[in-house]
Amino acid sequence: MMRRMVGIVLVLAALMAVTRRAVAQPDGNGLQTIHAKVGEIPILVVAPAETKGRMLIIWLTGFSGSKEKVEAHLREFAKHGFVGLSFDPYQHGERRIEPNEALSKRVVGNIRRFFWPILARTAEETPKVIDWAIKTFKVRKEVGMGGISMGGDISVAAASVDRRINAVSACVATPDWMRPGSVEPPGEPDAAAQADYDRRNPLTHLKAYRHRPAIAFQSGADDKIVPFDGATRFVEQLKPIYGNQADRLVVNLQPNTAHRFTPEMLENSLRWFQTYLK
Repeated sequence: MMRRMVGIVLVLAALMAVTRRAVAQPDGNGLQTIHAKVGEIPILVVAPAETKGRMLIIWLTGFSGSKEKVEAHLREFAKHGFVGLSFDPYQHGERRIEPNEALSKRVVGNIRRFFWPILARTAEETPKVIDWAIKTFKVRKEVGMGGISMGGDISVAAASVDRRINAVSACVATPDWMRPGSVEPPGEPDAAAQADYDRRNPLTHLKAYRHRPAIAFQSGADDKIVPFDGATRFVEQLKPIYGNQADRLVVNLQPNTAHRFTPEMLENSLRWFQTYLK
């Protein structure tokens, strides 16, 4: 009986070892790719082989995308010594409740009702992801966060939820969820979506940024979907709170650029994180 139990334990240990090898995949360039879950949140990490004491960058996809869509960006951050992490936002990627076409039709058909909950609830999940990353990879407690469009919106909101987020780079994104001037029809919220807005819209919660995270917006000057003026109004209204550290607030405008993510925005984001995550 004892031999049989020992045999079972050895088999289980072998299976666990196989699982670990499948989850953490070295790429031959000194980087490792890791798939995991934090509760129901699917995680993708690209990191140097040694992660202890490094800085974490959380980087999120745009609307209807997934963590895999930004894997190349995570790899770029990892090449520069960061631990790059993405996760599937609420109702995205592995967490989809419908095909992408249906998701797009539903949300774009009523942005305030269906988009605001995605932003608020994903921002509020972020501390669990940070807790896990610190425990798992022994990264430092100061965190960078950013992303593209929706991912940038979430990142700005998350910085008001978790004070460990010390640097944000939000690309073609806005801190004003009302998005005045957008060509997309806004729709009307239900009570739950309105509560999400009331709780988490960055522009109406300026005091939540008293820890003065470094926030950069990478915006398109010709963006008609997410107009850049939300970013400029946010920055101007935050300056009294930041005082002599107002240089930690920036709006980088790219001329002749509509609602699209450019290589320059990624470069600007990397430089921003290199400057403020030390």
